[in-house]
Order: sequence, then C-alpha cells, then structure tokens
Amino acid sequence: MYDGKLPIVVTGMKMLKEHGPAGAIFRRFGRPHNQTLLEAIGNPYKEQLRRAAGQQKAEREAHRPLGAGCGTRFTDERWKAIEPAGWDAPRETHPHLCDDCKQRAITVEPQAEHGRPEPDQAVPEQKAGGWLSRFRA
Repeated sequence: MYDGKLPIVVTGMKMLKEHGPAGAIFRRFGRPHNQTLLEAIGNPYKEQLRRAAGQQKAEREAHRPLGAGCGTRFTDERWKAIEPAGWDAPRETHPHLCDDCKQRAITVEPQAEHGRPEPDQAVPEQKAGGWLSRFRA
C-alpha cells in the first residue's frame, strides 16, 4: 500500500515514560500531530483507496453493455468477447446480444433460411468475344 515507501516514526523517551507505549506519543514524518503507534504506521489513504476502487467498479458496471434482445447485462466473458481484439481477430456475429439471446438467434437463423424460397437468379448471357468486343465498332 505504500508503493515502496517506509513510514518514519519517532518519539522521545520522556513521552514514552509519561504515557507508555500505547499512548499517542508517536509522530510520523509528514503528519501534524502525535498518534498511537498503530495509527502512525498505518496507511490513512487505505480508506480512500477502497472508496476509489468501489467508484471504479460502479463506473465499470454503468458502462457494461445491455443485451438488445432481453436487456440483461453482459457477463465479463461476453463483454470481453465483443470487444475488438485486433485486425486479425474473428468478428463477433451478434455483438448486441447476450449469451442466451445469441444462442437463440444462432439456432433460429438456419431454420429461417431453410423456409425461405430461393430467388431466381438469371445469369445474363455473355456476348461472344469477351469484354474487349465492346470497344469494337
């Protein structure tokens, strides 16, 4: 918690004799008043760090995507799966759906394709001579 720093704590023999080792007789450099030994060597910023971590967690949860189909929040694994990982990474097929809705969509799509009639695809006839024949008069 100190990031490689050591707390420097001092006291005097006179204070130690008068108040004993459990009294508020220790002074930590950088602090304006005497404290007990545990308070002096403790980290007052620990509570601030805990609050900051809680705030970061709350902000992360506020930015967590919602599934378009059902409105449930994505799991950490699903959120990671939809984030772009690089140029060569495979693209996610349904980035707007949660895991359950994605599974339903994957199973419904092949069934829907089999039920549709295929459109007639008439291929235009090729003229003899290829594409260069267009330039001949």
